[in-house]
Amino acid sequence: MFAPLKERNYRLWAAADLISVGGTWMQVLALNWVILSVTGSATKMGAVVMLQSLPVLLLGSWGGALADRIPARPMLIACQAIRALLALALVLPAGNWMIYGVALASGVIGSFEGPVLGRFGSSLIPREALASALALGSVLSSAGRIGGMALGGVLIGMTGPSVLFLINAVSYIAVIVALMAMRSGEMRNLATASASDGGVIAGLRYVLRQPVVLIVLALSFVLGSLGRNYQVSMAAMVSGPLGGSSGSYGLLSTAFAVGAVAGGLLLAGSGKSTLRVLLGTGFLISVLQFASGLAPNVLGFAALILPIAAGAVVFDTVVSTRIQLDTAEEMRGRVLATVGIVSSLSGIVGAPAIGWLCDSMGARGALVLAGAVTTVAAVAGGMALARVKGRSLNWSFVLGRPIEQPA
Repeated sequence: MFAPLKERNYRLWAAADLISVGGTWMQVLALNWVILSVTGSATKMGAVVMLQSLPVLLLGSWGGALADRIPARPMLIACQAIRALLALALVLPAGNWMIYGVALASGVIGSFEGPVLGRFGSSLIPREALASALALGSVLSSAGRIGGMALGGVLIGMTGPSVLFLINAVSYIAVIVALMAMRSGEMRNLATASASDGGVIAGLRYVLRQPVVLIVLALSFVLGSLGRNYQVSMAAMVSGPLGGSSGSYGLLSTAFAVGAVAGGLLLAGSGKSTLRVLLGTGFLISVLQFASGLAPNVLGFAALILPIAAGAVVFDTVVSTRIQLDTAEEMRGRVLATVGIVSSLSGIVGAPAIGWLCDSMGARGALVLAGAVTTVAAVAGGMALARVKGRSLNWSFVLGRPIEQPA
C-alpha cells in the first residue's frame, strides 16, 4: 500500500499535495460563501464553476500536446506561482468581475496544468507502483478536502473569507518548495514528443485508434454524468422523500467522505487496477445507485452512499491508471487531456441533467432511472471490452476470474 512512499520525491510531492488540496478546499468554501452572501444567487455560483470548466473543454487538447513536449517541473512551478497570485487577488476587495476573472484564469491554468501533472506524477515512482501511487493520491485528496473544509468552516466565522484565500496562496508555496527540492536523478525519464509529431491532431488520431481507451472514456462519461453528481441528488433526497434536516445532509456528506478514503486505501492496498476491477466496480456502484433511490430513511441511504463513494474512487483511479499504463508515453499528456475533457463534460452535462430529473421525476425516480441507465452502460461496456479483447463475455470477466475460451 505504501510502496510509493519509499521514494523521496514522491514523499515530498504527497506532503505538498495534501497541504495544497486543503488550501484549495478552504478557498472553495470561502468563495462560495462570498458569492452567496453578496449575491444570494446559486446560479452565479454555478457560473463560477462553469467558468472553471469551460477552458478545459476548449484548451485541454493543446495543454496535452504541450505536456508531451516540454519539461514538467518548470511549468508546474510557474503554474503554482500564478495560482498563488490569483488567490492573493481574491484577498483584495473587488466586485464580481474579480471572482469571475479568477475563476476563468484558474480554468485556463488547469487546462495546461492537468496533463503536465499526470505525466510528472508518473515520473516520481517506478512503473509498477503507479496504481498504488494514484490510489494514495485519491486518499490524500479526500483527506485534504475533509481537513480543508473542516478548518475553513471554523476559520471563516472567526476571520472572514480573506484569511482563507491567503492560506490557500501560502499553500502553493509549499508545492513550489517541494518541486524545487526534488532530485532530478531519481526521476524516471518519460518519452517526449517531437515538435513535428502532429500535436493535437496526432493525439486525436491516436486516441481514435485505441478502442479500449474509447470504451473506457465512454463508460467514464456515462457513469460520471449520471452516477457521480451526488451533491445534487443527496440534497434532493434529504429535502424531499427522506424528510431530513441539515444535520442529515452533514451525515451523508461525512459518509461520502469516509467512503472515498476507504476506496482509495482499498485500491492502494490491493494494487489491482485492471479492466475487470473497473467493470466490476462500475456495475456495483450502478446497482447500488439504483437501490439508493429505494432507501427507506436517511440511515439506509447513508449505508448505500458509503460503498458508492468508495467504488467511485476505485473506478476513477483505475480509469486514470489504465489510461497511463496502456498508452504510449509520448502521447500520455494528450490522452490525459482527453480524460480531463471527458470529466469536465460529464460534470457540465450531468449536474443539470440530474437536477432536471429530480425536479421532474422526484429524487427517488431520478436515482432509480440513472442507476438503471448506468447499470446497462456498465454491462454494455463489459461486452464491448470483451469483444475488443477477443474474449467471450460471462460474469467471470466482470468479477475478475480468468477466462481461457476465445470469442
